[in-house]
Amino acid sequence: MSIPSLKLSDGNEIPQVGLGLWRVGKEDEFQTSFAAATEAGYLHFDTAQIYGNEEALGDALNSTGLAREAVWITTKISVERIALGLTARSFVGSLKKLQTDYVDLLLLHFPVTLGRKKAWLELENIKAEGGAKSIGVSNYTIKHLEEMKLYATEMPVVNQVELHVFLQQPELLEYCREHGIVVEAYSPLAHGKKMDDPTIIAIAQKHHKSYAQIMLRWCVDKGFVVLPKSVTPERVQQNVDIFDFQLDEEDMKGLAALDQNLRTCWDPTHVP
Repeated sequence: MSIPSLKLSDGNEIPQVGLGLWRVGKEDEFQTSFAAATEAGYLHFDTAQIYGNEEALGDALNSTGLAREAVWITTKISVERIALGLTARSFVGSLKKLQTDYVDLLLLHFPVTLGRKKAWLELENIKAEGGAKSIGVSNYTIKHLEEMKLYATEMPVVNQVELHVFLQQPELLEYCREHGIVVEAYSPLAHGKKMDDPTIIAIAQKHHKSYAQIMLRWCVDKGFVVLPKSVTPERVQQNVDIFDFQLDEEDMKGLAALDQNLRTCWDPTHVP
């Protein structure tokens, strides 16, 4: 089954499921995860400067023989490079490691207080020069997005944030919908925390799916791009086998009640 795409406000289309590459650093783990993903039909790969595997992704993509335009590559400018004003310079290094002339999506990884304005303006220039097809942000709150209106020539088409049934962020989601910003859900399985919730177990049994597949399908039904990470081939395959069923109204109501504001990663809410 092919993976559907979502249209961004700049006209580009992003595959709705991508392979998250956070903490996939060991060579054997990377190769195992990547091979399983390509076999399962993934064409969207989400890396970052801080992950330390841009070069591994470039090598792996070259080995597949896939045409560059057939895959979607996302990378992110790291916190320290945003803070030091090294966005554009560091991006040259990312392109070299990825062995490509452009990325499909370039994000600022975090709303670094002293560097984010300059960094965003550099992203706009990178896009104008063809280095990135689309540009966006990660871990931005409504406050940070509102501030961007004061200096940005164009607003981000994507905001990549931690999202799962235990951290639903309804106000941020509504803001992004109103402003045409597609939301990407990282850590959609909450890093394996709370994998024994009876509501999700019951829904999984009802649909003859796994616990993780219910959490991922919730993201899809909410209209997010979802970025599950696994180095286990069977789970890599399962993570994309979520398009042959749909959660019903009763399921969605039960899952909505699970929101606990549970953060398992960065918390940007107090960043000025």
